[in-house]
Formats: sequence, structure tokens, C-alpha cells
Amino acid sequence: MQGLGFVGSVMSLVCANAVKGDYAVIGVDLPNKRGRKLINDLNNGIFPLVTEDQKIGQFYNKTIKKGNFLATYFEQAYSYADVIIVDINLDVEKENHNSGELTDYNVDLSSFKKAIASIGKNCKEDALILIETTVPPGTCKEVVKPIIYDCLNKRGFSINKIKIGHSYERVMPGPGYIDSIQNYYRVYSGIDAKSADAVESFLHTIIHTDEYPLTRLESTNATETAKVLENSYRAMNIAFMVEWSRFAEEAGVNLYDVVDAIRFRSTHANLMYPGIGVGGYCLSKDALLASWARQNLIGNNEPLAQSETAISINDQMPRFAFEFLQKQYSDLTNTKILLLGVSYRGDVGDTRYSPVEKLYNYLNDLGCIISCHDPHIKYWEEQALDIEQDLMTHLNSTPDVIIISTGHKLYKSKKTIDTLLALHPIFIYDTIGLLSNNQINMLISKHTVKVLGRGDL
Repeated sequence: MQGLGFVGSVMSLVCANAVKGDYAVIGVDLPNKRGRKLINDLNNGIFPLVTEDQKIGQFYNKTIKKGNFLATYFEQAYSYADVIIVDINLDVEKENHNSGELTDYNVDLSSFKKAIASIGKNCKEDALILIETTVPPGTCKEVVKPIIYDCLNKRGFSINKIKIGHSYERVMPGPGYIDSIQNYYRVYSGIDAKSADAVESFLHTIIHTDEYPLTRLESTNATETAKVLENSYRAMNIAFMVEWSRFAEEAGVNLYDVVDAIRFRSTHANLMYPGIGVGGYCLSKDALLASWARQNLIGNNEPLAQSETAISINDQMPRFAFEFLQKQYSDLTNTKILLLGVSYRGDVGDTRYSPVEKLYNYLNDLGCIISCHDPHIKYWEEQALDIEQDLMTHLNSTPDVIIISTGHKLYKSKKTIDTLLALHPIFIYDTIGLLSNNQINMLISKHTVKVLGRGDL
């Protein structure tokens, strides 16, 4: 397993507890500070991710008992592998205006190419190299294959035995983390027939394919396109709701009730709710990978303009949420604000590209006195902040404004609502529509409550 981050570490557990196979798994990460900590933790009984999924602890404990997983930073580990899975980051370097509007971006493949070369310099000549990383369409064919072939040629190996495939993960961090890998549909392909066959055979061993059949596409370009199109569609759906949430506020309409009414129509069942913004590793940049690929790997100079615009709109959502608060609260300067949640998604300990970071920066620049809570985050790396995890300590510290910024179930629990009702009158701002109508009605008996996208409050 190349890469032991949010996907690679969990994928390692799935492989070590394969449904139809018996694998010894070696996880490889970089010998930097972060990589060494991951490796040390994994080898010493500490799984590095905080999640609500109980299966992760169960799978990890089984793996420890079986002794079939080892983490290392030595690239020579690839020489022992029959299957090498690539689950490393491929970031998009975005340039944004202070407003959040996307002004430019770049895809730098240099680290990815170096990682692939490290495999090519060490792998068996008949290994299966399975790319799971989300990549620009054309990457397996135009980047991975030439690098691997070149490395094998330099080692005096045949290029006819190696197998290279692509099968993107649909990982959903949270309570269903393991199930989103092991009990979910997979799309796959290979650079040739023997590669695709090898990918299929392997996936049958780690996924319950009787219940969740595999889908084979004709080329790696096709599966790479499937991943970025899948996420671009969702990002577009989210961006679509931004202007409608602002319309609802102006028109005095509860957009959540409107969306619920529309969702009864099956063709519109996935219409999104308003929110603070898009976070996480995929939705915040995958459309840009496709647009970049069109201009740099496929040969068309035109960008995917609509998809790029959706990313730009989503990047501006924290500013819209901030401006809404400014309109509703007379003067935020020196106001004591409590942010409930800093991770990008409810019940997940992941702050990568969290929209809360931008909201925090807007508030901080205005001179607000900010405290942060998150039940899954002890240290907010992007802001270099230690997070006090006792919610009651925060709630009893007399904040002027409480902003619900992440959908952790703790924040809508009866204990939390009861505690809020016991506080002196405050301003409660729900940016994601977490609170139910009943909870809102209880809270407005004492507090001022505003919900982004609910113009009826």
C-alpha cells in the first residue's frame, strides 16, 4: 500500500481482512515527520484516524492479532508485493481571491511521478499496480505506464508481464468508512486486457462483489473520467444551491422545507441543502483535475468552464455564510464566538480543506474572539490550534455567538440542546441546517436563532 493517509490506512485494513483472500499487507509512507508518526503509530497499536466507524477498531485489532500488517518508509518493500495499491495525495494548487473566488490553479504531478518511479525501481516484473488515487484522466496511460515501463527497461526486465489498472475508491469517512470500501460498487479498468483481468480478480477478494457487482470500463481514461465526473456532478449540485439559499433568505422562504418537498420527486431526490461550503479532499478540486487533463493530457485548450465555475462558487461559500452573519448581527468586532465543529464533515476527524477554516479566518480578521470545539479533533493542524474537546466547558464560557459549522451529531443531542436552553440569551447561527424544527422552536423561546437558507427565521 503506497500511502497511509485517510484512504490508504483504511484500505490496508480492508486488504488485511480480505473477504476471499489471505494477504500480508505492507504500508509504505514517506520518511518525513508526518509519515514517520503514521508508521510508528500503526506499528505500535495506534490507528491514526478518529472516526465513528466501529469496524475500523475491530479490523485493526484483528490485524494486530493476525500479525499481517507492517508499516514502513523503505521503498524496497515494493519488491515483495504481488499487488501494489497507490493511495497517495495528488493536490491541486489553487489561487483564490480574498473573496474566495478561484483565480488560477495548477496540477503538479512531480511528487506523484516520483512515487510511481519508486514503485518501478523496486517492483516485481509481473506485479499488479492498482491506482486508486484520483488523477487527471489520461494519467495511467500517459504518466504511470511510461514511467513503469522505463524503470523496468532500465532494470533489464520485460514490460510484457507488468499489470497496471485503475479503480477509484468511493470512500465516505464516518460511520460507514469500512463499508464504503468493502460493501460498495466499484468501477475498474486496465491498460490492457490482462491488467483489467488482474484488477477484477483482486477486487473480488476484498469486496463483497456478490452483493455489489463490479463495473468494467474499456480503458483507464474511462474510469479516471468516471471518478472526476462523479465528484464534479456533486460539486455542481452544491454550487447550484448557493444562489438559491440567498434567494430564500431574501424571499423569506425556508429552503430546507422546499427541498424536502421537491425530493419526493424521484428525479430530484439528490437535490442538496444549503451549507457553509465544500470541504474534504475530493469535491474541492476534482473538477479541476478533469479540466487540467483536457488542456494538458488530452489536447484541447478549452477548460471545462462550468465545472471550474462550480469550484469557484463553492470556494466562496464560507464568505457568503460570513456575510449572512454580518447582516444578522450588528457588530461582530470583539464578539466572543464559539465554532461548533472544525472538520469538513459530520462525525469525521478530517480538517483537510474544511470550509470552517475560511470562516474562521474571516471572523479572526474582523477581530472576533474565537474558541473552537470538535469532538474528533484535538489539534487543528491548518490553524495550529489546540482544540478543547469538552463541549460543556465551551458552552459555559458565556459566548455571545454560537456557530454550528459542522454536522456532528453531538450538537443536536438532547444534552446539548438542554444546555443551550440553560444559557443566558445568545445568538445561535446554524450554517448547515443541523437543528430540527422542534429544536429551533425550543431555542427561539430564549435565544436568537438564524439558519443559513431559512428566510422565515
